[in-house]
Amino acid sequence: MTRSADGGTGPDTEFWSGLTGEERSALRAAGRVRRWDRREIVFHEGSAPDFVLVVLTGRVKVSSHTEDGTEALLAVRGPGALLGELGVVDERPRSATVQTLEDMTGLVLGMEQFTGYLEEYPRTALILLRTVVGRLRDADRKRVEFGSMGAARRVAARLVELADRFGNQSAEGLRVALPVSQDELASWTGVSRAAVNKAMGVLRSHGWVTTGRLNITVHDMAALRRYAREGGA
Repeated sequence: MTRSADGGTGPDTEFWSGLTGEERSALRAAGRVRRWDRREIVFHEGSAPDFVLVVLTGRVKVSSHTEDGTEALLAVRGPGALLGELGVVDERPRSATVQTLEDMTGLVLGMEQFTGYLEEYPRTALILLRTVVGRLRDADRKRVEFGSMGAARRVAARLVELADRFGNQSAEGLRVALPVSQDELASWTGVSRAAVNKAMGVLRSHGWVTTGRLNITVHDMAALRRYAREGGA
């Protein structure tokens, strides 16, 4: 099932879901809808912050690159997510690259249009601030995970995040169409691909998940969440 910004849930939708009907209509009127193909670059790290967008359908990955060119996956965002918002705050070059993981549509506003919108609807500036702060808190939490969790728990934590945000209930459990490859999941969790494979084997052995090609079904969300949080079996 394809989710839209109007039907999404979770942290990605904080900005969009925080808007009133009038504010959403005004935002749509100020912008234009654009479509991107799967695996297309939306904007590059280091580029000028000349627009923001709200994801309407589809998902994207947010990544940065180390000095040796290694990609570090920072986040996966879906319908309702506001992208490019930091440029509104500090007017500095993009801090990350955004690339689509599937066909995507987004509502695009130039910086002048978006700042004008915030001035006309000042309540939305507080929602923008909450969005930025929420992402900073999430980044802090992930840094703690990297320093205190083993590979299997980190992988479990990312699967919980994906299931919470993108999972669809089925007869077998919560099914998630995985938008990321194993290499990208490894980058997101800060471990090797071999460690991801081993971690998935651990989770399957407990009967918490089953995996298929580009999808995973979570059979026991409570157990998976508890393992990610506390460890043990």
